[in-house]
Amino acid sequence: MGMDKNTVIGFVLIGALLIAMFVINSQSNQAYLTEKKRVEDSLLATMPKQDTMAAKKEAILFDSLQLAKQKLPAVFITDTSKTEHLDTLENNFIKIVFTNKGGQPKMVELKNYKKFDGKPIILDNGKFNKLSYIINTGNNLTSPTADIGFISSKKIVNADKSQSISFTLKDSGGREVVHQYLLKPDSYLVDFNITLNGADKLISQNTLNLLWQTETAQIEKDIKYERQQSHLCYLKDGSYDFEYIGTGSDKKFEKPLDWLAIKQQFFITALTAKNKFQSAVVTWVVPADSLHIISQTVANCKVQLSGGAIATVPFQLYYGPSDYNVLSKYNNKMENIVPYGSGVFAFVKYINRHFLLPVFDFLRKYIVSMGMVILLLTLLIRLITSPILYKSYLSGAKMKALKPEIDRLKEKHGDDKQAFSMDQMKLWKSAGVSPLGGCLPALLQIPIFMSLYYFFQSNISLRAQNFLWATDLAAYDSIATLPFSIPFYGDHISLFTITATITSLIISIYSMSTMQDNSNPVMKYMPYIFPVMLLGVFNNLPAALTWYYTVSNTITLILQIVIQKYIINHEKILAQIEENRKKPVKQSKFQERMMAMQDSNKKLQDLKKKNNTK
Repeated sequence: MGMDKNTVIGFVLIGALLIAMFVINSQSNQAYLTEKKRVEDSLLATMPKQDTMAAKKEAILFDSLQLAKQKLPAVFITDTSKTEHLDTLENNFIKIVFTNKGGQPKMVELKNYKKFDGKPIILDNGKFNKLSYIINTGNNLTSPTADIGFISSKKIVNADKSQSISFTLKDSGGREVVHQYLLKPDSYLVDFNITLNGADKLISQNTLNLLWQTETAQIEKDIKYERQQSHLCYLKDGSYDFEYIGTGSDKKFEKPLDWLAIKQQFFITALTAKNKFQSAVVTWVVPADSLHIISQTVANCKVQLSGGAIATVPFQLYYGPSDYNVLSKYNNKMENIVPYGSGVFAFVKYINRHFLLPVFDFLRKYIVSMGMVILLLTLLIRLITSPILYKSYLSGAKMKALKPEIDRLKEKHGDDKQAFSMDQMKLWKSAGVSPLGGCLPALLQIPIFMSLYYFFQSNISLRAQNFLWATDLAAYDSIATLPFSIPFYGDHISLFTITATITSLIISIYSMSTMQDNSNPVMKYMPYIFPVMLLGVFNNLPAALTWYYTVSNTITLILQIVIQKYIINHEKILAQIEENRKKPVKQSKFQERMMAMQDSNKKLQDLKKKNNTK
């Protein structure tokens, strides 16, 4: 399109206007810069001249500050966020939740067990529990690691399916603290390693003072009985021992220790030092029952470091059941914690470990009902010990056969007990009867009796196993709860305790009827005292134990009747006694000593009588 005259004039005017504006703006900017320089020169002229000596002094002061900063303690690089970071390691057995605060376990749950009320078993609740030690954080400054926020790494799953996690604490001077935890598959044992880079500066006197705090919460139904079964266990100089923690107390260890453990009735929390604790002081308190806490334990353990700049201190933590089969796999003698025998009867633990436990485990592989397993185990034991029982009853039958002659000796000697005792011994010898014939077989049964007593109290396999009216064979059975508590009995009625008492009473009554001499009032009522004691003592014991006594008493009663009625021939015994009388009497050394002692006593009494008659 063409442009007219007016359009062309308009564009020329616009161009001229733009050029004029550019020229004017350039001149104005130049005038501004000139005026600015003039003002700055004026201000500079009014300022004092710079002192070169002052500048040098400032440089020297700066260098002094830098040197002072180098002498200050290094700053630890920690997790300064207020949010607590939690990480978890778990396998088929346990779940461990770690916190970055202190780089330590916060919560431990046993996955395959439940409390008596069905809730999860938590062995470490993070409230009271602590695993900490003191480190040097500066000149004359220290801090417990439990109060410091570590920087946690990500969980690592290794090729063997083990899991590990590390917590790190560094400072600007190159020192470093690392807590590393390793959990293997299908294990209750956790490897815990402390690595100190700059150990000579972090730890004073090359001694790591480890604080181990544990709180054991109630797990079983009866907190009082659970507390009675709770121990502070330890391995010192290769020897195992324990302390009851039913009441508050303390224990000092001045010799090296391999491990410390807090054992509840069926569960354990333990700390092992692979290089041993050099010494330890353990204190425990027992809170009120209403808090549902068994005990609170504080252990201060000393571990000697090698003395170098870099030190690694290996520990192990155990959170798991008091199970002999489990603990024996770790090769650290922790299987001794399972109380299969202690004190005077410590030897019965070998019967439990190497006989009763293998038989028990074999039976429960094929039998679902744990009550039937106990019945069959009891039947097997009673059959094995039946020859001992037979000898005891045979000796009793011989004594009963001699009862008429013994009665005649009593009439003959009257109050002269010394003469009666001598003639009684002669009668027993001539008949071939040993006065200890009934006593020794009974004594031989005591180890079996005590081994089963410990076994059924300590076997964790009985937990949560129901049988008949008992809902848990590891705790007392109760058919009724009383509105009050009876001294030496309790506030409930255990039916298995009643059946054990009744069967024991029947055995006592039957034994009284077969005694050769029941004229002694003490012996007459003694058999009734034991069953009555059972009623009070056994009422709070595990149902497995009282069920065992019920079965054992029943089998014993049946064997006693069968042996005495159908096996022992009383006429044959009398004939054998007469044959023994015809044989020359052979006295043992013990019998000879007894006879010599009785002769000496008789002569002494005769001499006293003569002196009194003068």
